[in-house]
Amino acid sequence: MKNQLFSFLLFLPFLASAQVFEFVEEGKIHRIFKDQQYLVETVFKDADSAFVFTRGGFYSPREKDLEVVFEFNSNFAKDSLKSMVYFKNEAWQTVSKPDQALEGKWLMAGRVKPEGEQRRDLTRSRKTMKFLLDGYFQWTAFDTASMAFKGAGGGTYVTQDGNYVESIQYFSRDNSKVGKVLPFEFRLNEDDWYHKGLNSKGAPMHEIWHKRSVN
Repeated sequence: MKNQLFSFLLFLPFLASAQVFEFVEEGKIHRIFKDQQYLVETVFKDADSAFVFTRGGFYSPREKDLEVVFEFNSNFAKDSLKSMVYFKNEAWQTVSKPDQALEGKWLMAGRVKPEGEQRRDLTRSRKTMKFLLDGYFQWTAFDTASMAFKGAGGGTYVTQDGNYVESIQYFSRDNSKVGKVLPFEFRLNEDDWYHKGLNSKGAPMHEIWHKRSVN
């Protein structure tokens, strides 16, 4: 009974906190983003940062673990996994950096064009989400209806005085983008994040991201 209580108390900080964790297994880095409702696990090779897989979704806390129902799973065609139970163990190391502006989950909501804003329907199943937490970011393009995976990339980021800078550490579509540092300007307007700069191909972009609630 005492051991069960002790294990539960150790689990409580993991359950309550929003953090980024990592562990290394067979030469692959497992990075785990976890806030109060959502978890993303992404794996990339330690040697060359080659992307391996990513999966994520909303979770339900249980006594000593978390059950995640995936919205996306890049390996779905191979493993057919739609859910998984996660349990933090001693291999998980906290890598969280100091809090930055823009933390949270954001959905691509549209673009700013010369003729004005072009908005997306955020209720549709096809989504692009950017998850920013404790100095780390990941964008993922997916379809919740079909589990189709369209792409992902991530790394670290910093914000200061209206500037947002991404450093790419993995990129599913093109590993040559790893190591790029991309500076942007950002502006917040209520739950909208206006994101302006040059993309990884060097083309100008002016995106609108909307803070995600549940849908």
